[in-house]
Amino acid sequence: MLFHTKRKTLARALSLTAAAVALAVVATGCSSGGTTGAKSGGDHNYKITFLPKNLGNAYFDTSDKGGEKAIKEFKGTYAEVGPATATADAQVSYINTLTQQQVGAIVLSANDPTALGSALTQAKQAGVKIVTFDSDTDAKYRDIFINQATAEGIAKIQVDLITKEIGDAGDIAILSASANATNQNAWIDLMKKDLAANHPSVKLVDTVYGNDDDQTSFDKTAALLSTHPNLKGIVSPTTVGIAAAARYLSTSAFKGKVALTGLGTPNQMRDYVNDGTVTAFALWNPADLGYLASYAAKALIDGTITGKKGDTFKAGSLGSFTVGDKGTVLLGDPYTFTKDNISKFNF
Repeated sequence: MLFHTKRKTLARALSLTAAAVALAVVATGCSSGGTTGAKSGGDHNYKITFLPKNLGNAYFDTSDKGGEKAIKEFKGTYAEVGPATATADAQVSYINTLTQQQVGAIVLSANDPTALGSALTQAKQAGVKIVTFDSDTDAKYRDIFINQATAEGIAKIQVDLITKEIGDAGDIAILSASANATNQNAWIDLMKKDLAANHPSVKLVDTVYGNDDDQTSFDKTAALLSTHPNLKGIVSPTTVGIAAAARYLSTSAFKGKVALTGLGTPNQMRDYVNDGTVTAFALWNPADLGYLASYAAKALIDGTITGKKGDTFKAGSLGSFTVGDKGTVLLGDPYTFTKDNISKFNF
């Protein structure tokens, strides 16, 4: 575990406004990307490319814009590429292409902890720095992991929210992303342990996977409610899933009867909070996550850090950070959004 050595106030951290992304075609004709700035820094290769789980995902749109903002600050070259669907196989070809292009760093949210291993190993052997964020790989395949919050903290806040909303008794279900998503599975395991230890009257009856696809997640929500007519709550630890579930609930007979919480962005969830579909949900600032990941990539390229425990580096306006166990850097704690505060945020 590592500690953020210069924590800003949460409200200030969450007020980061993302800059607009300039789109460009990168590598093969099927990839989308934006570039800004030019290679600079003398001998340092600040050509940094973000590879999210999938494009067209509001969460990654925000995180990658935060990364672009940081790269502009140190006058590097930003790009974003990625698949249309969140699968590990789809990410491999992008990693291989970026290695051939000799980028300075790849900033990656992994769709699988091991399936990208061979491609990432080749990239590292070619001198490319590998920064994972949001969803990690096995530690041997990357240099640094930027963790949005501790897995324990993320799991606990979701369990606390759903159990409070259903009166700490009844059936609940989980609507996750893909079945192999590293972060999702870690959170779900910890939620199960918390429920078993501290909420004996709450029963987790099902876990389903929407694959971070809006329509699939919408359909899975409908299926959950049909299969489990006594369901009292749904937890969706994915921004795509919670928004799709809220969209379904908002026009159904279950609105106000089935509680929904999880991880979402204020802009996605604002209408559903204001109309009473959702009472509360949680998240960190994804723009800050991308911003921190870019500065970690810069520090690796500069040689300021290697990923060793105890390494420290500065991350622009976010302050100083320390590398912890297994090359992990912690952004901070998740935050709860409600009708009382959601209007203050824009991401």
